[in-house]
Amino acid sequence: MSRLLEDQENAQGSSLGSFPSLRDVHSINPAQLMARIESYENREKKGISDVRRTFCLFVTFDLLFVTLLWIIELNVKGNIEKMLEKEVLQYDYHSSYFDIFLLAVFRFKVLILAYALCRLRHWWAIAFTTAVTSAFLLAKVIISKLLSQGAFGYVLPIISFILAWIETWFLDFKVLPQEAEEENRQLLVQDASERAALIQRGLPSDGQFYSPPESEAGSDEESEEKQDSEKPVV
Repeated sequence: MSRLLEDQENAQGSSLGSFPSLRDVHSINPAQLMARIESYENREKKGISDVRRTFCLFVTFDLLFVTLLWIIELNVKGNIEKMLEKEVLQYDYHSSYFDIFLLAVFRFKVLILAYALCRLRHWWAIAFTTAVTSAFLLAKVIISKLLSQGAFGYVLPIISFILAWIETWFLDFKVLPQEAEEENRQLLVQDASERAALIQRGLPSDGQFYSPPESEAGSDEESEEKQDSEKPVV
């Protein structure tokens, strides 16, 4: 009997010794997981990711840079008021740069509306703007007489073409993959935190275990001797 009691106590002691280790692990991991979840929630409260914000800034830079080049082109040719009247009011597809400026405005409005306001996670909007930009610029270079008007006949179409394709590359290879990776990481962290919370709830507390009082040494032998002495002698 004493051996059985000792074995039971050892088994309970080993089980109790194993549970604190689990408790220690889950007392640390859930805190780390909750910290990560809070960081993800703070990112969601911002409304837009950092990499998407950078993309929107680059789209804005595209519009401002093309506008600056167009204004410089107007000043180089002569009085800016007369040149604006000639290129805007008396628009000529073969010699005007005003349509390249409108193309930059078109890209800016579509991309900001799609990826800043609507927060799309697909490439169809940038594919549409890049396709329209490429087709229009190729047609204008082939049909128009811009190449005969000096350096700006080369600069504005080439710059617009390059900026449009840089925007496509940045969105397709930086923005969308990074946001998808962050979303998957957030789902994994939330799943792990839920599992850790369930395991922590299932861990028994110290008060749930009861160890029976130790029996005194020789108590079993004394009880047997008393039983033998109480037996009637025949």
